[in-house]
Order: sequence, then structure tokens, then C-alpha cells
Amino acid sequence: MIRAVIFDMFETLITHYNSPLYFGAHMAEDAGIPEDKLQSIWRPSEEERTIGKLTLEEVLEKILRENQCYSEVLLKRIVEKRIAAKEACFKHLHSEIIPMLSALKKEGFLIGLISNCFSEEAWVIRRSELFSYFNAVYLSYEQGIQKPDEEIFKRCMADLTVKPEECIYVGDGGSEELETARKLGMKAVQAVWYLQEGTRQPAKRKQDFLHLETPLDILNYVDM
Repeated sequence: MIRAVIFDMFETLITHYNSPLYFGAHMAEDAGIPEDKLQSIWRPSEEERTIGKLTLEEVLEKILRENQCYSEVLLKRIVEKRIAAKEACFKHLHSEIIPMLSALKKEGFLIGLISNCFSEEAWVIRRSELFSYFNAVYLSYEQGIQKPDEEIFKRCMADLTVKPEECIYVGDGGSEELETARKLGMKAVQAVWYLQEGTRQPAKRKQDFLHLETPLDILNYVDM
């Protein structure tokens, strides 16, 4: 019997692509430097940013200083715009996200979150309107490990006091998360309601997993 539903956050509960983007190219433009100069530091820092070894501010300060354009004002402006872009994701939710989470809560299901995220994303997630729906939250930035490491899944399930076979894992399919969930014995399904062809989204439809076309479709599977 299913007792818990564990979600991914980005491109599952929220999406970057329904609101203005603020990625590397945009930060480089605001800093007044070529994007390749920014990316030469930004991209190699991704893992350390994801597992809590570096903050957004630390990496941006290094980028600005190495490109001889550092100022506290500029750093603050870029950080604020990055955070605002992350917050905007929560203002453009699929219309069924809140009703779906509310329905799961009402039916007595435990709700978990496992998300790979950076410092600014962890800050925004914990202050978002979605946060109160979760019974257990496992963010890579705080845990020091990231998907697809099995350990972050195991920590979340232990917190929820559920066995793998009692869980449905719902994600967009990035970071090999669905494969790990299935390997652990969870029922893994792919959320495809945010997937858009022709965007920079990293995940695509995976034919060997069940697809959920809308958030409320989850309610059809929790009793399976």
C-alpha cells in the first residue's frame, strides 16, 4: 500500500520556463563580461554549489574579482536578481499543483521532497508557499549529497518512516532520479506537465517510465 509520495522540485512542482530566466548569460550581461568568462568559473563550481561547499555569493565574488569588475553593489544586484528569478518560479505554478498537494494531504499521504539545489534555491524553497505541504525535505545543498546518490532517497524515506515499496517517486527525470528510485524499490513515475520541446530543459520523456500528464493524475496512481 502506498503511504508516501516523494517529489522532485524543479521542473516537477515548479518550472524555470514559465517566468523570466536568469541564468549564466544574464548574469554575465549584468556583470559586463563575456559569458564564456563567467562560465569558465560558474560551470566547474556546479557540484560544489549543489552539495553545500560553495554559496552563490562566494562563486559570484570570485567571478567578478577575476574579471576586475567586483563591487559590493554589483554583487548584491546580481544576487538579488538571481533570487527574484527563483522566487518567480513559485508564482507561475501549474494550476493543479496546489490542489494536488492539498488532496494528498487530505487523504493522509505523507509528502516528501528531494531536490538538487544551490544555496539561493534552498533559501527560496524554505520560504515558498509549497514548503508547508512537505513532511520531509531533503535538499542537496543542506545534505551534502545529491541525486542520483541513493543515500539522499534513503534519508528521506527514513524520515517519513516508510519502506521503498510504500512510496511513489515523482520527478521530471533529470539526474537519473527515476532510475535510482526504481532501483531502490519505489514506484517511479515521470512528471511531464512542464516538459516543453525546444527549451533548455535537461530532461526529456523517458519511454520506460509511466508519464503523468497533469499533477492531478497522481491521484489515480496512489492506490495502485
